[in-house]
Amino acid sequence: MSLIFIFFIFLIKICEKMLSITDVSFSYDSKKTLKNISFSLEKGQHLSILGESGSGKSTLLKAIYGLLDLNKGEILWNGTEVLGPKFNLVPGMSFMKYLAQDFDLMPYITVYENIGKYLSNFYPEKKQERIKDLLRLVEMTDFSDVKVKNLSGGQMQRVAIARVLALEPELLLFDEPFSHIDNSRKNNLRRSVFNYAKENGITCVVATHDMDDALSFSDKMIILKDGEVIEENFPEFIYNNPKSYYIASLFGEVNEIKINSNSYFIYPHQLEVNSIFDFEVCVKNFYFRASHFLIEAVYNGNLIFFEHASLIKKDTILGLRIKKDL
Repeated sequence: MSLIFIFFIFLIKICEKMLSITDVSFSYDSKKTLKNISFSLEKGQHLSILGESGSGKSTLLKAIYGLLDLNKGEILWNGTEVLGPKFNLVPGMSFMKYLAQDFDLMPYITVYENIGKYLSNFYPEKKQERIKDLLRLVEMTDFSDVKVKNLSGGQMQRVAIARVLALEPELLLFDEPFSHIDNSRKNNLRRSVFNYAKENGITCVVATHDMDDALSFSDKMIILKDGEVIEENFPEFIYNNPKSYYIASLFGEVNEIKINSNSYFIYPHQLEVNSIFDFEVCVKNFYFRASHFLIEAVYNGNLIFFEHASLIKKDTILGLRIKKDL
């Protein structure tokens, strides 16, 4: 194998690693918000960022977009350094689009005009078709001529999503992108947007509290706590192998169960009522969850949650078995 060929392959691999974040730290005044963060993404990959409120998710997105001047570290996009406001008259990078939680729409012009605001007028027919495609994608065709100020919060969020997609960015940064969308529409919209990004090779970084955003549509996941990355892996691996109660709790209800002096983090669906049981509990409450009941019980003085197909009366004592191998 020639050295030229090896060098060519090496260059291809460098180009594939589109986003590279190395040892990034940032502080608001004296409070350190991001601490030595490092990770990388390849072209077209989707990354979800999970963490409790105040963990640094939104700040990290702003840093990646170039809205902040870092204390230290480096952010590269396809080999080009992302620099902050000190180095750019207009903060932000042209090959990225950032959808913040405030949407940044123009309230006194129509939905159609908002989506097409930054599209070229040189080819009007092409622009018109592009806007129509995006209106269909976010299910806002019927609101094309409505001024944004007359829309609901969820409708505004859908327009904002269409607008950041309009210029076909290489990288999309989403901050809670579906938080205002009704549940009846959210699942379909989420599939449409992330599938569109995949089909067009758009790299996505999504800061979210929503387990479905994180687990169903991500290639990689990082967990933030107090501005630090405490876990980075595939979503399925992190969900099935939580290293701490904090990590497991980001996915919903979780039980910390101690057996033989060892602590295990068990989700409600991993427990079942069984005559051959690992421990006994006393039922204290129940909550209907459509496909099942979430049962609240007490074990060793602590609350514990498990799922069951039918209602179980309060004060019932029964045995639970852990379905996963420990």
